[in-house]
Amino acid sequence: MSTSSTLDALAITAEGVTKTFEPGAGVHDVDLTVERGSIVGLIGPSGSGKTTAVRLLTGLLAPDSGRLSVLGQNPLSFDAETRRRLGYLPQETVLYPTLSIEENLAFVAAMHGLSGKQRRQRVKEVLEGVGLADTAHRRLVDSSGGMKRRAGLAAALVHGPDLVFLDEPTAGLDPILRQSVWAGFGDLRSAGATLVVTTQYVGEAAMCDEIVLLSDGGVAAKGSPEALRRDAYGGEIIDVRFERSASRDTIQVVADRIGATSFRGTGLGEVEFVVPDAGTATAALHRAAAEADLTIVEIERRYPEFDDVFVRIVDRHRAENGVTV
Repeated sequence: MSTSSTLDALAITAEGVTKTFEPGAGVHDVDLTVERGSIVGLIGPSGSGKTTAVRLLTGLLAPDSGRLSVLGQNPLSFDAETRRRLGYLPQETVLYPTLSIEENLAFVAAMHGLSGKQRRQRVKEVLEGVGLADTAHRRLVDSSGGMKRRAGLAAALVHGPDLVFLDEPTAGLDPILRQSVWAGFGDLRSAGATLVVTTQYVGEAAMCDEIVLLSDGGVAAKGSPEALRRDAYGGEIIDVRFERSASRDTIQVVADRIGATSFRGTGLGEVEFVVPDAGTATAALHRAAAEADLTIVEIERRYPEFDDVFVRIVDRHRAENGVTV
């Protein structure tokens, strides 16, 4: 792919972006690329720099150093057309409390240039999409926290933006609603939209195309969900249950034969192997076990929970950077 076509495929590029508020607060040397038509998750513990990153990308903050390009423009000098292509859900609601949910959405749609039938249709669509069609006439001030959050999400989407920034969109929502919201994000991606989503619900990382894991203002890791799993554990994981226990030396021989980078016992006759490729290792495992006079009862490829992946990578990043908490 040529340099020009590569740039056309990117909605966002950030190179060495730094914004410091006080020692230990802000973001530093952040590199980021976001492909058009993808969902990118900015994930990290509280205070890791997620919201600061979004505010920099939307032009609400100016970086101290580094370069930013969003839809081909510097966020600090977006023109009106580019701003119409953006959607933004901040952590705190910016809607009018005394207006109804529907009135708020109609107002936002009008501000983005939608009028008449088009505006009414889009308001109806997003209300249904976030599950607020039956409560559309309720004043925002009389709505629950979860309803206010969904109304804010609808407001960010009502004008059909190409690029959407969502800062903790599922905060305070129950698991069923979170699942529904993420299904909606998948539909938006399928329609060609690009989404940048911050979240503290680490399990939501699995629903992103790419993950940027922030820790203490820096990028601790980035890549696909599977790439981050491999990064955290040094490979793919196979759990094996043998018919009987074996000595460490015997298991070491099996590990060597299948190319495992590490192994550990997890129970009576049970061993966890970390391997470069689970498919290749599984195929070799039966032969290696037979040569070691071991009978395999069960083999399972395990996909670690993202909470565990998250903790491993953050702990490693902090240790490498001398950060204590």
